[in-house]
Formats: sequence, structure tokens, C-alpha cells
Amino acid sequence: MPYTTRDIRNVALAGHPGAGKTTLFEALLHAGGVLATAGSVERGTTVSDSDPLEKARGHSLDIAIASVDHANGDGRAYHLNFIDTPGYPDFRGPALSALAAVETALVVVDADTGVEHGTMRLMERARERGLCRAIVVNKIDHEHADCSKVLQQLRDAFGPEVLPLNLPADWGRRVVDCFDANAGDSDLGPVTEWHQRILDQVVEMDEAVVDRYLEAGEAGVSAEELHDAFEKALREGHLVPVCFVSARSGVGVPDLLQLVSRLFPDPTEANPPLLLAGDGNGAQRPIPVSADADRHVIADVFKVVNDPFVGKLGVFRVYQGTVKRDTQLFVDDGRKPYRVGHLFALRGREHVEIEQAIPGDIAAVGKIEDVHFDAVLHDSHDEDGVHLAPVSFPKPMFGLAVEAASRGQEQKLSQALRKLAEEDPAFVAEHNVEVNETVIRGLSELHLRVMLERLKDRFGLEVTTRPPRIAYRETISVPAEGHCRHKKQTGGAGQFAEVFLRVEPLPRGAGFEFVDQVKGGVIPGQFIPAVEKGVRQALQGGAISGHPIQDVRVVVHDGRHHPVDSKEVAFVTAGRKAFLDAVAKARPLVLEPVVALEVWAPEAQLGDVTGALATRRARIVGTDSGDGLRAESIVRAQVPQAELEGFAAELKSLTAGKGRYALDFSHYEPVPPNVQQKLVEGWKPKPEED
Repeated sequence: MPYTTRDIRNVALAGHPGAGKTTLFEALLHAGGVLATAGSVERGTTVSDSDPLEKARGHSLDIAIASVDHANGDGRAYHLNFIDTPGYPDFRGPALSALAAVETALVVVDADTGVEHGTMRLMERARERGLCRAIVVNKIDHEHADCSKVLQQLRDAFGPEVLPLNLPADWGRRVVDCFDANAGDSDLGPVTEWHQRILDQVVEMDEAVVDRYLEAGEAGVSAEELHDAFEKALREGHLVPVCFVSARSGVGVPDLLQLVSRLFPDPTEANPPLLLAGDGNGAQRPIPVSADADRHVIADVFKVVNDPFVGKLGVFRVYQGTVKRDTQLFVDDGRKPYRVGHLFALRGREHVEIEQAIPGDIAAVGKIEDVHFDAVLHDSHDEDGVHLAPVSFPKPMFGLAVEAASRGQEQKLSQALRKLAEEDPAFVAEHNVEVNETVIRGLSELHLRVMLERLKDRFGLEVTTRPPRIAYRETISVPAEGHCRHKKQTGGAGQFAEVFLRVEPLPRGAGFEFVDQVKGGVIPGQFIPAVEKGVRQALQGGAISGHPIQDVRVVVHDGRHHPVDSKEVAFVTAGRKAFLDAVAKARPLVLEPVVALEVWAPEAQLGDVTGALATRRARIVGTDSGDGLRAESIVRAQVPQAELEGFAAELKSLTAGKGRYALDFSHYEPVPPNVQQKLVEGWKPKPEED
């Protein structure tokens, strides 16, 4: 059906694992006429969980996109783009990337378990992105569902702006509309009270509407004024609507479709996307973007898929202009345009060819090798340097060193890892040249296990794995002076350089600073970069344990040169040795990475978990006990990364498989003296070369 930008709704389904997002996704497609029969997670027949690994595991590992063309009975044809996202925190990368492509986050809550940690985290992420937020309470017909308690929990967690747009009735066998003051009773009491609360919450967004409402009541406010106020309340977070459904039985799902099309913001109504460009002075400036189909194209790639049939597929959201087949597009600042030969809408793994994508549309193009996550597609060099405000992803901290099980497969492994990293912004593969080690990093052991399974299933690659080297660092604790007089005579022209420098500790995380305080030309200006080059060589190679040095300032303040024998190579050597001489006197320390760890475990095992963490040099920084509907507790701790080896297996044993955890990089801090001694004694430095 033909539609305009004002008819588009972009909605991401997010929520805690097990809340029923994928089942709701299927129910929405079925209610919208896209599917004759809704698929089943248990039978592996859903549109979204089409990957063999998703079917085998029974939960989503990646996002899935499908659209519904919905006639709402008001003469308009709405185009609703739904994105199903993974619930497990192990796969937050794709889930967070989806939030960059929508106006509304629809957070799904299980009526059995209520507000869980994933609910809190996703609501906060959506708020940070400036998205409109709505909540769906699913499984309202379950035996143990307590919808009244869940609604109160939501209001306690997110404020009085949380209000229901419908309510369950007949123990979850139907829903009643809170917009209809005469809808009667629900399982949560009369609808009248909630109807009044919604009106009071919405009309106060506009003083003129408030005045008419106070004078003439509901009859004094037009439907158009009420819609505008409702849209503004959503956009500003003044209203967080709640809808009750049973995705399994379909109760409330058609009503939810009506609410999405009738009340959720279109791309012209929501908070505008933050697009940035360089201002020429190294800073970023916001640039305006208009959902105008006739302006230059600006589109952002929020998903990359390496499809065996169509090659690399870039899934994008159009913010401005119209993308048509045969359109010439540039990728970022690329100088060579790409011709759009095929343009697709997505329905899970199915690609449906379309003629054009207007502002607000979600579409995909294939066979663009330069495309990558967060790439900007545009049709004019006026948009060079433009990019969307970046999504904040958790730092992938779980690591495994991998190598091909069969010789001769190294190149194939490298290419396969690159493709997997293109598809998941929270997965990285890096090669450590220093130790000739390829390390993959993700958000959890489960995350990496899935990636290894994809290596085998999609690329036919078997790999061996082992723990990677811990990313230790070195630093200094006090200032010190260093000196080197490098003189070498080989029969012809010799080498001569002399360098005096000072090292000073910097705050943790500050990195490295190089300062030139040489006066009087004792070291000619052309040789200062050579001194810095020598220092940087030493930074990478380490001084006491072979690990990179950080958080240090190097001040070169004196030296000598020879008019004939002084060369760049001589000052590189002198700079390196003078730096190492200073570090040796500056009470060097080995630093270790410390991670912020969150562990979810049943209340009964909380003591066992904290005890296990204590044996791993952990500092417990807080705990949250479970309550009624949320039986699991949360332990927050700071733990040296080196101490986490084997923790997943221990947690599984302690909690009978019910525990889980997530971590993120926190900071570096000095290792204990016994650990430093062991690392220093285990390092065999390469012989110094003159």
C-alpha cells in the first residue's frame, strides 16, 4: 500500500530474556496480515529466529526486521516497521544498534516476573537515546500473572508517568480500552479512573488545552489537540504508556497494532536524530536533518549482514531524501559512488525487492564492500563527514585466543572473523603482532561460544582456543631522570646522539605525553621526532614485564649532537635507552585491568557467590536483593580480569545453572607485589641492539 513518512512507525521490541518478544513479534505480523499463522519459538518456525543456532537454542541471537502495512479504519495506510531484539545481555550489541533506527522502544515485560534487571537497563538506554518509551505487559493470561502488582511495580520503577492504555479483563481473556471512559470494569478495577489519569497527564502538555479542558471537560478538547499533546508527552517522557497483551493467545495484539499506528510518533514527530559533522577545528557540530523526500539522501547503516546469496548487505534507516533503485550513493567520505542495483525490505531472512525508500523507511542494499556498521549513505559530497551520534556499546572484555585447527586455514579464519565482527558491534577480533596471537573478544562466554559455532556452521572452520594473555600494562610511580650517550664507530661515518630526559607519572588512563623542552639547539629540531620515535618503541616493548607502558609524561630537556655523525637512527636509539634508564629509576609498576562485574543469582545462593568472588580478589561494591516477583539478587563487584578464569563454570555449579553475569572494563590498577614479581621474573627481554 502507498504510504508517506507520516504513516511510518519504527518500533523496537526490547526486554528481559523470556519476556516473549519474539512471540509478540510473530503475533503482530499475524494480526497485521503478514503471516497466515504465527510461528512458534518451540517449533523453530518464527520469522525472526530463522538462524539454525537460534532455533537450536530457543532464543534470539540477533535482530530481525519485518513490516506490517496496517489499515487503521481511519482511511490511512500505516507502514509499521518492527525490530525484534535479543533479550540476553550477551547479545546487547545488535539490540542496542536497533535503538538507533527507531522512534519508539517497546519494552516487553513478563506478567509472571514483572520488572527485571534487563527491563531497567533497556528503559534507561532508550531514555538516553531520546526515544519514546512504551511498555507491553505480556502473558496476562498465565496462571501466576499478577497484572495489578506488575503495573504498580512499573510505576514504582519508572514514575507516575507510567499509565495503562488498556487493561486486562476476564482474567486475561480480553482487554478493555482506557480511552473509552464507558468501557466498564477490568481485572484492575473500573477503567474510569485510569481514563481520567491519562487525560490529566496528557492535556497538561499544552496550557491552552488545559484551560479548555478545565472549562468544558473532555468535550472541550478536540481529537487532534489530544493527539498532539499525547505525541508531545511521549516525546518528552511525560507519558510512558502500558499495554496488556497475551502474545500466545493473541489477546490485545490487534489493540496494540491500533495503538502503535494511531498514537506512536512518526519520524516527523519524534525527537530528531542527532547528526554530527566536523567543524574544521576538530570539534563536532550538530547539523539539521529534515524528513523531506526531495532533499539530499542521508541514511545510516545500523546492521550489516554477510549473506551467501547477495553478498554483504547494509541495512539502513533513511533520515532524509529518497533512495531509489539506480540511485548513486557514497559511503561516508568515499569518492567513488555506488549504484543501488537492488533495494530490499526485510522480513526476517526474506528479502523483498522494493522501488524506493522514503524518509523514515528501513531498507537494505547489497554488494557494497565498503559498507560497515554506522556508515552514512548519501548522494552528495555536501554530506561528507556527517555521522549519527554514536551508540554506546559495552566494551567486549571476554577473550579467547584462537587459531585454525588445520594448517593453511589462517587466511580463511581471518576473513571469517572479519565478517562476524562486521555483523556484531560488540564482537572484535584482533591480532597481537607482538606474540603472534589472534584474540576474539565478546560480552560473555556464551557470546564467544555462539561466534565459534558460527565459524563452524557458516564457514566450515574448526579452531583451537586457549585463554589470551591478560592485557597488563606498565607505568611509573615517581619522577626520574634518564640519560643515554649513544656513540658508534664502524670505520666510516659514525653514529652519535646524547639525550637527557625526565619521566613523570600521569593520572590513570591519561595515556602518554611527549614534551620538548630542549633549548639552544643542543638537539637540532629535526632530531626531536627521532627521540620521540625511540621513546614510543620502548613504550610498546615495556621495561620490566614486556607490557606496554602508559600514563607517563616524557620531557626531553637536554642533549648533544655531532655535526657529522648525528643521524636520526642514533637519536632513536638514544631516546629509547634514555627512556628505559629513567623508567628503571621511577619505581615502575605493573598494572592489571579491573572489570565492573554484575552477577545475577538466586537469593539463596547470594552468600556462596560473594564468597567465591572474595577468593578472586574481588571488591564487593553493592548488592540488590530480590523482591516478590523478582527472586534473583544482583551482586556488583570490581574484579581483576586475571581472576575470572573459570568463574562461569563455578557460578553455574553454585547456582545450579541459574546464575549469570556481565562485565565491562572499569580501570587499571597496580597488581599485588607477588604478582608483579612473578610477571617480572617470567619476562625474557630481547637483547638490546645498538
